[in-house]
Amino acid sequence: MQFCDDCGSMMHADGDVMVCKSCGAEVAKDQEKADAFVSTEAQSGDELIETEEGANFEGKPTAKDVTCDDCGHGEAWYEIKQTGSADEPPTRFFKCKECGHRWRGYN
Repeated sequence: MQFCDDCGSMMHADGDVMVCKSCGAEVAKDQEKADAFVSTEAQSGDELIETEEGANFEGKPTAKDVTCDDCGHGEAWYEIKQTGSADEPPTRFFKCKECGHRWRGYN
């Protein structure tokens, strides 16, 4: 991300130059910086689970107030992580004790 030296607004790429949307200032792209950034397709986040596949949930606290969408079992291990900013509630990551299905819950 690059900001305009003249007005401080965010600049966008236009060919080989960066252009300020506010004041129209143009600056040549710094190719080294441009190569350091990677663009990816947008993800909704619904299909992502923040914990790694091999995470050992056994021995973690157990939730009995949840229902697995895959098998209907009513008990799951869980762990809590702060995935947003500090003023947002944490996210609980669940793993079904019966079938191993993973999902997350928001408070």
